[in-house]
Amino acid sequence: MSTTRTPRTPHTPRSATRPTREAAHRLALLESMLRVRRFEERCVELYSAARIRGFMHLYIGEEAVAVGVNEALTDDDAVVSTYREHGHALARGVPADAIMAEMFGKVTGCSRGRGGSMHLFDTGRRFYGGNAIVGGGLPLAAGLALADRMTGRNRVTCCFFGDGAFAEGEFHETANLAALWQLPLLLICENNLYAMGTALARHQAQTDLALRAAGYGMVSWAVDGMDVVAVEGAARRAVEGVRGGTGPHFLEMRTYRFRAHSMYDSDRYRDKAEIEHWKERDPVEGLARRLREEKELNDRARTALEDRLAAELDAAVEAADQAPEEPVEDLLKYVTSPAEASRP
Repeated sequence: MSTTRTPRTPHTPRSATRPTREAAHRLALLESMLRVRRFEERCVELYSAARIRGFMHLYIGEEAVAVGVNEALTDDDAVVSTYREHGHALARGVPADAIMAEMFGKVTGCSRGRGGSMHLFDTGRRFYGGNAIVGGGLPLAAGLALADRMTGRNRVTCCFFGDGAFAEGEFHETANLAALWQLPLLLICENNLYAMGTALARHQAQTDLALRAAGYGMVSWAVDGMDVVAVEGAARRAVEGVRGGTGPHFLEMRTYRFRAHSMYDSDRYRDKAEIEHWKERDPVEGLARRLREEKELNDRARTALEDRLAAELDAAVEAADQAPEEPVEDLLKYVTSPAEASRP
């Protein structure tokens, strides 16, 4: 298993003319989003070549949410994710080589090759999955937050989930108990307008999800999920409130996925013009344009950044290729506890 950590605030190219702290931070946000985008694009290539198998759900288009929210969290906070979690894991600091090895089913993967794309896990970074069940992470996140409240630890548990999970009982049970018990829980709803192939307006009578969440007595508001600066600002405000003891907060991140639901999805339920419209609001290129306008990024710095990320991913793929598979004799490890395994 990899011991190298992708830095939470990675090295960034020098500002063209304004090497201010704010400029450096915006460049770091760009690098983090680009890492996610290029990782996902590399996964598409590898999947198409049958080097990655199984289900795979891409995060392309939603990068601003993972990156912006994670900027507001500390290493001591916890993150619970969904099956579309590559971006969440990378933004949390899980190394690209550990994630890629997991995709390849290798023992050096962050879940020892047993989880694959939908079950990334890293307790050292307090990244608790990766969950293939829609809404399945919500009760787990509530449990983590309850444990922190009971033990007096001033930590925040952040749970990502999609708009489709809003129709699941797990969301409503979790929201109710979190508000009732004033749990230190940050609920991040990634509203990309589609629950698999079903448009939001076709399964929710009230499509303002933040308004609905407010009905549970928690602080809730909607955020432009295509703007990483707006996401980070909203997340910092929400984390401050949660950590300050004002109970759970709910952020509806209004975003969009540029790819189909999964690699198996033919994506026939969306109009192509709609997809192209949202691509005009690409969070990665949108921030890059702003940086260029502010003279904080030039062609040379962008090329250097792209080259560095390409080398990082090349190394991750090479390491995954060379990594061993788990020995057959170890396949029953971790299936039962040591006490149960020793019973006659």
